[in-house]
Amino acid sequence: MKTKRHTKIVEIISANDVETQEELAEKLRKSGFQVTQATVSRDIRDLKLSKVILPSGKQKYSLVSESVGISERFIRIFREGYISMTMAENIIVIKTVSGMAMAVAAALDSMQLNDIVGCIAGDDTIMAVVSSKGKTERAMERLRRLIYVKDEKELQNKRETEVREELMKKEEKEELC
Repeated sequence: MKTKRHTKIVEIISANDVETQEELAEKLRKSGFQVTQATVSRDIRDLKLSKVILPSGKQKYSLVSESVGISERFIRIFREGYISMTMAENIIVIKTVSGMAMAVAAALDSMQLNDIVGCIAGDDTIMAVVSSKGKTERAMERLRRLIYVKDEKELQNKRETEVREELMKKEEKEELC
């Protein structure tokens, strides 16, 4: 039930500008979910939703990708210094332009990407430690998206798709059990 509710929340916030937990709870109730404010609050935390400011000045809940909302300055530093990356177990080795490794590592640390625990930098090489071997590919994919995605809206759409896919997989597993 929780996974289905999470899927519905992603659907609701993608289609509507939801400003409050109460508004989200009401939309969930209209969709047939019996929820309390406490349940909605936990769901917001579980899904790592954040409030973003709209051009109108209003706020809305959003599935903020680890990369969406990251200062454009950090992304620019990462893009400008990046040459290549490879993995070794739970470490991502990132090659940078000579003299840029410290700046790129500081930018990565400032981005606070969930899977990357920390970075050590030399002159042109960074060792980024990932929390587990199984998360290294995912962390590398997120870094690739920072390099190749054109704008934050595209990153946001990709993150929403990722979350939907993860929730669908969870639903399938729950149905099998």
